[in-house]
Amino acid sequence: MSFNIKIQPSGHEFPAAADESILEAALAHGLLLPYSCRNGACGVCKSKVVTGEVDYGEHQDTTLTDAEKAAGMALFCCARPLSDLVIESHEVTRAQEIPVKMLPCRVEKMRKVADDVMVLSLKLPANERLQFLAGQYIDILQKDDKPRSFSLANAPHDDAFLELHVRNIAGGTFTEHVFNRMKERDILRIKGPLGTFFLREDSAKPVIFVASGTGFAPVKAIIEHALKIGFKPGMHFYWGVRKVSDLYMLDKIGEWEAAGIKFTPVVSDETWDGRTGFVHEAVLQDYSDLSGYAVYACGAPVVVEAAHRDFTVQRGLPQDAFFSDAFTFAPKSPTPPAGNT
Repeated sequence: MSFNIKIQPSGHEFPAAADESILEAALAHGLLLPYSCRNGACGVCKSKVVTGEVDYGEHQDTTLTDAEKAAGMALFCCARPLSDLVIESHEVTRAQEIPVKMLPCRVEKMRKVADDVMVLSLKLPANERLQFLAGQYIDILQKDDKPRSFSLANAPHDDAFLELHVRNIAGGTFTEHVFNRMKERDILRIKGPLGTFFLREDSAKPVIFVASGTGFAPVKAIIEHALKIGFKPGMHFYWGVRKVSDLYMLDKIGEWEAAGIKFTPVVSDETWDGRTGFVHEAVLQDYSDLSGYAVYACGAPVVVEAAHRDFTVQRGLPQDAFFSDAFTFAPKSPTPPAGNT
């Protein structure tokens, strides 16, 4: 049996099965309600049930008291619907609204998807979840080195694991550790979420994504989130790589194309039957006017900077319609910079 849940004041509605929590159902439909522990201990998800009946689920009595229940409050990470509901809850749409946490995590799975790209799946403790916006990043905290930043490649509705795409770079302390010494079940410490690279959902402008290398990771998160929430404006994804073999997860991209997203891969250092050259120049060739678009650019700083300059100067892209996350790399001294994550 499924019930309809309406959120006030936004007016958003979503279905929830009788055996899933209100929070689980909201996240599954791309709606980000406040939460933290997801096991009834912290109270961050506590909000009001305006109309309808719920099963309050297992929770700590100190977190949700009988008096609060009488006042209509419930813990949405635990409460399950017994009828159609109208609930009153804030919806998280800005990075500033999400608390930054420091958490341990376990390396659950390591998968090499290209010659120099490893996909890490990180598992948080059973009583923890990381709330984030699609496109944000986390810092890996290291004892003897600076934090290393990696974009989250999974969307918020798919948060059983945190997915990172790590490129192996000569001189990179952490990336060399990932490829040469890291093992599944190793423990890491993370800090996040961080950054302001996320989808502006209230915009009606069609979106152009420009990614280089593992700049694919946050774009993947944003696209999967956009598809989940039914984002209406069109989307065109340009992905620049050096070699054809650098293109990975093409089956996933094929699913996006089937859902109506345009995809243009651009290869810079090899001859092939597709587009070649610099990725941002492919956008310039395809679009004579960007004044009505929003651009999300991610990857090597040189790519992001060139896209910003040429899109605004040559194609009329408004300054406030360009969103970016430039991957920077700080190797062990005295080795000079050799690339990006």
